[in-house]
Amino acid sequence: MDSIDLKHPELYINRELSQLEFNRRVLEQAKDERTPLLERLRFLCISSSNLDEFFEIRVAGLMQRAASGSVQAGPDNLSPHETLKQISLLAHVLVEEQYRVLNDALIPALELQGIRFVKRSEWGDCQSAWVSHYFEHELLPVLSPLGLDPAHPFPRILNKSLNFIVVLKGKDAFGRNIGMAVVQAPRALPRMIRMPPSECAGGPNDFIFLTSIIHAHVGDLFPGMEVLGCYQFRVTRNSELFVDEEEVDDLLRAVEGELSQRSYGDEVRLEVADNCPAEVTGFLLEQFELTPSDLYSVNGPVNLNRLMMLPDLVDRPDLKFASFTPGLPACFALAGDIFKVIRSGDVLLHHPFESFMPVLDFLRQAASDPHVLAIKQTLYRTGPDSAVVDALVQAARSGKEVTVVVELRARFDEEANIALANRLQQVGAHVVYGVVGYKTHAKMVLVVRREEDRLRHYVHLGTGNYHTRTARIYTDYGLFTCDETFGEDVHKLFLQLTSLGRSSKLSKLLQSPFTLYHGLLERIEREAAAARQGKPARIIAKMNALVEEEVIRALYRASQAGVEIRLIVRGICCLRPGIPGVSENIRVRSIVGRFLEHSRVFYFHNHGEEELFCSSADWMDRNLHRRVETCFPIEHGDLRERVIRDLGYYLRDNMQAWELQSDGSYRRAPCDDEPFSAQQTLLTEMAQGGEVL
Repeated sequence: MDSIDLKHPELYINRELSQLEFNRRVLEQAKDERTPLLERLRFLCISSSNLDEFFEIRVAGLMQRAASGSVQAGPDNLSPHETLKQISLLAHVLVEEQYRVLNDALIPALELQGIRFVKRSEWGDCQSAWVSHYFEHELLPVLSPLGLDPAHPFPRILNKSLNFIVVLKGKDAFGRNIGMAVVQAPRALPRMIRMPPSECAGGPNDFIFLTSIIHAHVGDLFPGMEVLGCYQFRVTRNSELFVDEEEVDDLLRAVEGELSQRSYGDEVRLEVADNCPAEVTGFLLEQFELTPSDLYSVNGPVNLNRLMMLPDLVDRPDLKFASFTPGLPACFALAGDIFKVIRSGDVLLHHPFESFMPVLDFLRQAASDPHVLAIKQTLYRTGPDSAVVDALVQAARSGKEVTVVVELRARFDEEANIALANRLQQVGAHVVYGVVGYKTHAKMVLVVRREEDRLRHYVHLGTGNYHTRTARIYTDYGLFTCDETFGEDVHKLFLQLTSLGRSSKLSKLLQSPFTLYHGLLERIEREAAAARQGKPARIIAKMNALVEEEVIRALYRASQAGVEIRLIVRGICCLRPGIPGVSENIRVRSIVGRFLEHSRVFYFHNHGEEELFCSSADWMDRNLHRRVETCFPIEHGDLRERVIRDLGYYLRDNMQAWELQSDGSYRRAPCDDEPFSAQQTLLTEMAQGGEVL
């Protein structure tokens, strides 16, 4: 075993290809007939949205590297150019499958339930009249068709916007033979419209696409000319922001400046309707400077995401997941003083099975309590109209010392975070933007309260964002404690983030970019050493992604030593399990279900003195080396046993689990005579008698 080269490329799965595999598992949920019908449609839309972001960020970055001539490869030894070729092959198959699922499975099933997308060929007289009225009064006033000629060159198309390329015959009002025009669909109008039953003689759930209305009346935009063809298209652009943090004086203003350019980055993908003629698609590819491998011809709407609104428009609870009320621990339900509850002992919440309300109550009570002197919090993603930010604003207005570390560079939330930063500053809160070169991804709150001539620290640490909406659909853990050592550690972390002084040694918490990486490697090696001595050794780790090379090699060495390793990795996993002599003691599974698995939990047997950590960090290069992250121990015996039990549920799951094969593919976990779902079990056990968020 010592002779095996653990850096050999065949031991590593390409990161981008693994990400596409995750998206395939999401799409499988849209095909699973055990899932309620409208939820299947949501999963289809999620797979489409995921693919959009994949092209905007990952493919865009690879295309930049390939264009610059980079041949630098990752641990799998695939160059950017080679990776792009494989992505193109897999992504085309994935997109084709998305539209097959839509056209052959979901649309027929929806029609059986009285939910219809009414095609132009199916319109009767009253429906055509209604469409004409809608076009004339709602659509026509905001359309601006652009004829293409030397004075009107091909327009700069907005990222992911809906557009039409129109082929024309005849002369315009000035006697010119234009030949082609572009029609941009208004962003202000919905992409899917309910047809009123009273006016259209249809069912209550008859819908029409905005594209159908434009197709039907596009000739009205070009009077005196003949429309030979009208075809949908959409372009995806590089959406990564570039901010040279070391060269800017004001990070907020720099990010604001970059946001205005995000919608017009370099083109990376072109989607067109599959009836678009080859000469027209060739013309579009030429305009966007893309190649045929970047072209995706689709049999349906060029943006499946527009279907995401349908489940909310249709009042059919029988076709959706059953509603639930998050549980509320008895200690919170029976006591009005949340500080008293925390003083009685650590409290661990598991969202969404348990309510996020105690976190909001913690902040609200801190904001109004006259004994609270200061509140410090990190914010990565909070969402618009955040109740968390409301509580911080109230605290600042009440005269508390409020310090908020806002991460302006949280991808696709930059604009919202700029707005909340400005809002907090306006009420006198201290707002800082983290550390240059390191995103602040830690999730922590520190409340300083005066009690009997002493200051006590109350702490909340979490694996997920302070976001009330995602707390209902992401699985995460959150710990409340007033343990003095925890409080001192979190106090030091905030000093480090705000004063930028040298890092102080922490007593209990592990932190990126300083101690978490080496702390993980030491604990993996400790298990390996125990296994070499013939002692029991076990590692269980649950996370969103496993990418970091040295951590993977440490796991390989531990497996070679005989450590039993069980990994629950929702998304990207670059480790290959089950390779003889390397990873035969490693099993990797992915849970994809109703809730997005988001919690990070790390268990080490530790000679029987079990160690258990929850963390904001995945085992990725960025989390371990280029972000500020926290990893905190769960020390209370009952809480530790509870999380270990939860991990056991995920390892037992045979309903929503996928098992990673050594070739990088995933197979559904075999379902025996006793079906078991971890998420449903947790929902049944905990989501009872709680308060609605």
